[in-house]
Amino acid sequence: MRSTFRSASRFAAGVIWLFLPRQDKVGLAVPAIVALVIAVVLIQLAAGAHADPRPFVLNPSIRPLFAHPPDNGFPSDHTTLAATVALLVMTYRKWLGAVLLAASVPVGVARVAAHVHHGQDIVAGVLIAVVAVGVTTAAWAWVRPRLTGRLAELASV
Repeated sequence: MRSTFRSASRFAAGVIWLFLPRQDKVGLAVPAIVALVIAVVLIQLAAGAHADPRPFVLNPSIRPLFAHPPDNGFPSDHTTLAATVALLVMTYRKWLGAVLLAASVPVGVARVAAHVHHGQDIVAGVLIAVVAVGVTTAAWAWVRPRLTGRLAELASV
């Protein structure tokens, strides 16, 4: 399930990338890099602020459906990254981003069903994605016009 979603989100991002005009490619690439960096930083901060042992660690009678280290499960990295990609895609293609965001829900549910996460880990992952993409989108909306103007000035010199 996880690799299927990852492949589908990469495919969707690739298709969008191919059909975007050159200027919009930069407009998607820069925020994508920034949002993913912010998401990773927020994941590390959240994990340091809150420890949530995985379900199979709390209850040894529970067996995870696949091998997993008994580390901190908070927040869900997979859900955070899936939701971040979906929200970034949504800024260019609302319907496709909505489909990817809807597809990220079963990823989180599957992680809970596999006994490697709790529900709060999934919710925190989605919230981190919302913050990362929201901050990035707001910052890029402010920076992009100034950057475009500055690059035009430099090109005319």
